[in-house]
Amino acid sequence: MSGHSHWSTIKRKKGAADAKRGKAFSKCAKAIIVAARTGGGDPAMNLRLRYAIDDAKAVNMPNANIERAVKKGTGELDDGTVIEEVLYEGYGPGGVAVLVEALTDNRNRTSSDIGKRFERHGGNLGQPGCVAWMFSQKGVVTVTGFDDEERLMDVALSAGADDLAETEDGFDVLAPPDAFEAVKTALAEAGIPVEQAAVSQVPQNYISLEEADARKVLALLEGLEDNDDVQKVHSNFDVSPEVLEKLQAG
Repeated sequence: MSGHSHWSTIKRKKGAADAKRGKAFSKCAKAIIVAARTGGGDPAMNLRLRYAIDDAKAVNMPNANIERAVKKGTGELDDGTVIEEVLYEGYGPGGVAVLVEALTDNRNRTSSDIGKRFERHGGNLGQPGCVAWMFSQKGVVTVTGFDDEERLMDVALSAGADDLAETEDGFDVLAPPDAFEAVKTALAEAGIPVEQAAVSQVPQNYISLEEADARKVLALLEGLEDNDDVQKVHSNFDVSPEVLEKLQAG
């Protein structure tokens, strides 16, 4: 079971990802604004915008908020705010790699806060490039409640996926970013239940942690995600099923 699955599974079960609805809306709005600014306001022609809107709908962001964010991105509504994309890299307890994707209108403020959060939880912010090479961008489709691995593999690989990883609740289907949409569509048409899907940074290798360090790493990742400017946090930690059960229990 991959570290990606551990982090996403724990967030899902604890409800940490969207426990603060207002904060989730703010993060989604930034993602939509940047996507519309870089690729235009038509989600049919702009995959990044389509994914950002899908994420917004997943947290029940009102359509009016989505439309306003798109217009801000295309320049139809201009409040003078400039949002930058920033990637932060560092290390957490146990030597795990941590990759932080952020969207900010004040780089100095965000950088300072991210650095403090790393330090507070026993990690340290590193130089650009220090851990990004340990990750590959992949489309990740999480399938739960479906135990026909052979059929899942057949549908997924035929649509362009390149790997299948078993998780606690099912499987993660991994695909190159340019095949992500085709894989999602193929699974849906085959009636295979998809719990979540996103283009993510997947670790090439994992670092196994015992419970004490795993708890510290989770505190760091949750602390980083609590920053309003942080969009996604990725790490290469791995734990045993026994440790994972303890972490999910709180």
